[in-house]
Formats: sequence, structure tokens, C-alpha cells
Amino acid sequence: MDLATVWFLIIAVLWLGYLFLEGFDFGVGMLLRVLGRDEAERRVLINTIGPVWDGNEVWLIVAAGATFAAFPGWYAGLFSAAYLPLLLFLLALIGRGVAFEYRGKVDSARWRAVWDTVITGGSAVAALGVGLVLSWNVLGLPLDADGNRVGAAFAAVRWDTLLGALGVAGFALVHGAVFVALKTSGPLRDRARRLALGIAPAALAPLAAVLVVVQLREGSGWTWATLAVVGLAAAAAWLRLRTGREGQTFALLGVALTASVVTLFGALYPDVLPSTVDPAYSLSIADTASSPYTLTVMTWVAAFGTPAVLIYQGWTYWVFRKRIATHHIPEARTP
Repeated sequence: MDLATVWFLIIAVLWLGYLFLEGFDFGVGMLLRVLGRDEAERRVLINTIGPVWDGNEVWLIVAAGATFAAFPGWYAGLFSAAYLPLLLFLLALIGRGVAFEYRGKVDSARWRAVWDTVITGGSAVAALGVGLVLSWNVLGLPLDADGNRVGAAFAAVRWDTLLGALGVAGFALVHGAVFVALKTSGPLRDRARRLALGIAPAALAPLAAVLVVVQLREGSGWTWATLAVVGLAAAAAWLRLRTGREGQTFALLGVALTASVVTLFGALYPDVLPSTVDPAYSLSIADTASSPYTLTVMTWVAAFGTPAVLIYQGWTYWVFRKRIATHHIPEARTP
């Protein structure tokens, strides 16, 4: 296997890591005012992701950086064509991060309510945004022969790409509710589990639908198997959640997401960015890859750097692995 293909697979894994880890904290953010009935419960929800949410975003930075270094043509085509939606996505991430830090700076219910709204809205916009951009990447952008976008900034907003945006946001909602059930105890845990059970069929339906669309358009024989794994893992997750097995449910959702990413990138290969104007204008791995020397240097750097990052992030999750409840929350203090 040549290094360009290896790095295509690595970028797929990076997106998988981002969707899995950032997915549940997007979900927690969107559910902040749904599950949190008072200030103590909302602080519990924020504390479930407080030690990890900013580390989860590192996966996005690495995915974008790896794309820039390994496939500059892919990076240029996607990021220039989706410039405005990506800007809105990044603004949502910034606003959400600021809100986590600022909501406790003033002892005022109105102050906290404003920042809670920013967290909820920023999480929703970010989840929809990343889903839209990934859908564009897999389902195609209106690119001409020079790799430039044809039409307005939102010319690629179609029913299928909107379905992809809803698919990522819906998965994040279920993933976040299950994470809350896994990380909390008492009434909040029970409420999160019931919510996840209730919304899962409808929330996961857009993801299933967009996967079927991708498979029918671009999929191959072996991606039918991964598509089947998505359905089986999602069904098993719902059944395990009914018995109160939140840890197994969380893992099974990870299996479903992994199979989804494999299905999407498997259908995309050997292209990296399809053109909806003319298939001949699509960008492929071979067309957009960096030189073999660059890819070799990147591989050595990744071989030494990746284990350190994984060990550190795994250690963080291990340290903060225990459940929390409202009685763990100290009295609020402001500067």
C-alpha cells in the first residue's frame, strides 16, 4: 500500500476520533437545558465534559493539518469551496468554548442563562456544520476543471447534504445522552437514559438514510457489510441501554460510528473530493497527494507523536472516569 493511501486512511481515522469524542460533548451541550433542570444539574452536565472537551477538539486540528500536509489539493479544494460554512462552524466552536469559561464568572441567573444558550446553540451549529462539510466532502461539491467552486457559497446545500448534517447532529444527541447516563448518577442518569431510548430511533434515522444514499450512489460490494454493521450495532446499543448497560451502549455506538465512517470513506475512495459538475473534475488521492518524501517525513513524525497523544488523552479519561452527581458540586463561587 502506497503512503498516499495510508494517509487517506489515517485522515479517516482522525475524523472518526473527532466525531466520536467531540460528538458526545456536542450532545451534552445541546442537551444542557433539556436534561439540566436547575443550576446544580447543569453544572454536573458541564463537569462531565469539562476535563475533556478542549482535548477532543485536537482531533479536528490534527485532521485538518494532516489534510493540508498530505493532500494540499484536497485541503485547498474543500476549504476554499466551503469557506463560509467552515467559518460559521469555527465561530460556533469559539462561542461554545468561551461560554464554558464565562458562565461562572458572575453570580447571576440571567448571566448564566445567556451563556447556557450560547453553549446549546454553539453545540448544535457546530454539530450541523461538521456534518454538512463532511457530507459535501463525500457527496460532492460543484467544482470545475480547476478545482474551483461553481456558484454561491451555499451552492452545495442540497437535500442529501442536509440529511448528512442532521445525521451527525442526531448521532451527537444520542451519543451525548448516553454519555450523561454513563457519567452521572441519580435522577439525572435515569432521565438521560430515558431520553436516549426515546429519541434514538428518530435521531439516528437521518444518519442511516444518508449512508444508504451514499451506498446506492458510490458504494461497492464490501461496504454493504459495513452498512449492515451500522444497523446491527445501533439496534444492539438500544437494547443494551434498555437494561441499563450504558458502558456497553456507548461502545456499541462507537462501533456504529466506526462502520459509518468506513462506509463513507470506502465509497469515497479513490477520490478525495467528488465534483457534482462533472465526474472528470473530481479530485483523487493521486492528484492531490504531497511528494513521497513529505509523506515519509509525516509518517515518522506520526509514528512517534501519536502514541504520546493517545496515552495522555487516555490517561485524562481514566483520571476522570467516575460518575458525578449534584452532591459532588460545591457551592458556586465567583471572582
